[in-house]
Amino acid sequence: MAETLVRFEGVRKTYGAGGPAAVAGLDLDIARGELMTLLGPSGSGKTTTLMMLAGFEAPSAGRILLDGRDIAPLPPHRRGIGVVFQSYALFPHMSVAENVAFPLSVRGVPRAERQARVARALEMVRLGGFGERRPAQLSGGQQQRVALARALVFEPPIVLLDEPLGALDKALREEMQLEIRHLHQRLGVTMMYVTHDQAEALTLADRIAVFEGGRIRQVADPATLYNRPADAFVAGFVGENNLLPGEIAAREGEEVTVRLRCGPVVAAQAADCGGPGEACLLAIRPERIAVAAVTAAELGAGALPAVLREAIFLGDHVRLRLAVGDGGELLAKRPAGLGRLPEPGGPAAIAWPEGAAFAFRDTPRRG
Repeated sequence: MAETLVRFEGVRKTYGAGGPAAVAGLDLDIARGELMTLLGPSGSGKTTTLMMLAGFEAPSAGRILLDGRDIAPLPPHRRGIGVVFQSYALFPHMSVAENVAFPLSVRGVPRAERQARVARALEMVRLGGFGERRPAQLSGGQQQRVALARALVFEPPIVLLDEPLGALDKALREEMQLEIRHLHQRLGVTMMYVTHDQAEALTLADRIAVFEGGRIRQVADPATLYNRPADAFVAGFVGENNLLPGEIAAREGEEVTVRLRCGPVVAAQAADCGGPGEACLLAIRPERIAVAAVTAAELGAGALPAVLREAIFLGDHVRLRLAVGDGGELLAKRPAGLGRLPEPGGPAAIAWPEGAAFAFRDTPRRG
């Protein structure tokens, strides 16, 4: 196991007497050299968690340890943490080099060393030769690189990034995701990255902590999080998922039979559900569903009859909306050009591999 750099122990944050907790009972370890992403919807507690680590918010309870030291008494500028904001927060009257040098200047680093470290930091983010420009003369992506260089130049133990790519267009955002990932891999610096974008989290992270209602619902590497979600919230929030209501008809160990509310009875993995008679949600990823243009009489073993409602061509794949049973609906995806599609309104057969469907408790979401 890698050495723990940051530890949250029972951390809680409330605003005002008797108000709901923005963060409730947070326990989380971040390993040295790890890129940890905090993922969740707006108001889930992820940015509050980052701000408490940075020192801009104080925990109402619990401890935050940095390298084994409780940092609660330290103001932000004494914690030695690099921070990158969505707004970049560059000084418009300073040159790029002066912006990057600012953390070194306030730390009293000698001028010659400042210049050398600034030059290295700008080369690191592919902005060598841009030192004399002002922020207004740079593109959004270049400004983001300057903000990242400024956060890294004083070699902090950890860099915090709060929705840093939110202001960029889709193409540039995807390019910068890879830039940050590759930079992390080259430098081995510890990073904590806040986002509400599931694809961004899956692209960047070594591990992802999914927040909802001020609590962590699951912490896992991207593949585990996507393929083995811990509960219905994670299954529905991370990537696309079909979530069909039903009831557990039978259970044998980690295998269950689910009677869907729309009629069909199917097998599933007991991911987070109870026994017979309990309400559940059946989760199945759209890309795991195979769709064939066959009639009910031609159904193979394990296949279900369906009707194609809509097919949308999206370049590399086709999205299929299918009616199943009495009022049920499923979304499926398949590569474009792969076999014959059913006609809209026509019969189809659907099936998925064993182990691809999961049953979760059907519990109300917290507000």
